[in-house]
Amino acid sequence: MNNRRKKDILIVKLEGELDHHHADDIRNALDKQLDDTSIRNLILDLSNLYFMDSSGIGVFIGRYKTIRERNGQVCITNINAQLERMLEVSGLYRILKVYDTVQDAIKGIRGKTQ
Repeated sequence: MNNRRKKDILIVKLEGELDHHHADDIRNALDKQLDDTSIRNLILDLSNLYFMDSSGIGVFIGRYKTIRERNGQVCITNINAQLERMLEVSGLYRILKVYDTVQDAIKGIRGKTQ
């Protein structure tokens, strides 16, 4: 997991697998970053994420709740075909904003695109 910050946006690039073996570590790392309450928005870049199970969905939902309490947005970007179906079936598409790229997500958060 790599992350960077752009003002009030935390951009996290997830890599490899987000499953029951890795979910706790990723959850803890994200929560540590989100302890900084000046972070109001979260972009999850999935370009290098190859597998995710229900534990990964739980990680997304938990961080969504944190960000919503701050009146922010959680966006997912660069979704590969393998993850697309899982995200659709899980209902995450209904609560998370989806963008093709990180740059598109930043523009969307800033209100420059729909």
